[in-house]
Amino acid sequence: MRFRYVTVLSGLMLCNALWAQNGPVIATGAMRNTMFNGQLAGLISLDSLGRPGTFGIGPVEYLRGELLVLDGEVFRSTAQGDSAMKVEIAPATRAPFFVHQHVEQWTEVSLPPTVIDLASLDTYLTEHYGSLGQAFAFRLIGDFSAIDVHIVDVVPGTVINGPDDAHRENKHFHLHDRAAEVIGFFSTEHKAVFTHHDTNIHVHAITVERDLMGHVEEIRFDPGHVTLRVAAH
Repeated sequence: MRFRYVTVLSGLMLCNALWAQNGPVIATGAMRNTMFNGQLAGLISLDSLGRPGTFGIGPVEYLRGELLVLDGEVFRSTAQGDSAMKVEIAPATRAPFFVHQHVEQWTEVSLPPTVIDLASLDTYLTEHYGSLGQAFAFRLIGDFSAIDVHIVDVVPGTVINGPDDAHRENKHFHLHDRAAEVIGFFSTEHKAVFTHHDTNIHVHAITVERDLMGHVEEIRFDPGHVTLRVAAH
């Protein structure tokens, strides 16, 4: 009995040590300040986050594109007219609000067959992790039947007095049957900070070819064809 107790205790200590390596979720600025108060200038330069293990999402300053930090690599997407985008590595880009986390240890989660899109993913994460009161990053990797994203593309000089002003010039892109990685952040406590008022997740996606990246409006997938990893315990 003593040996069994020591073994269990050692396992718990190892698990806690692994999770202790994950940094906290850090929010810079707030979505509400940008969308309602017109705070568009960059508050953080993403070259400060360029180290392996860092993941983050947000918009380009002045709402001129989207940003994704993927394992320390900074990707920026910008609209090229109404129907094309440019995705590039741009570590010196700044963001008016941003959320990031340094993650050393991910936990893989098996999704039930009912999780097939953004809304059901939000519901699943809320049901399983909402009671923790913990914000965390997550990754969804695999083959998606559909990916719908937008890029904010505010005309320079536009006065932002609300979300309608911020999103009026959004450029929308739709893909089918593509391999991609989704990086998201979950929290029940950060509405209008880094999630919208009606959801507990904020999500960006990037294709494996790195030719499309943006803020996810919708994704559709077979849970058997994707892998979910969460930075929560």
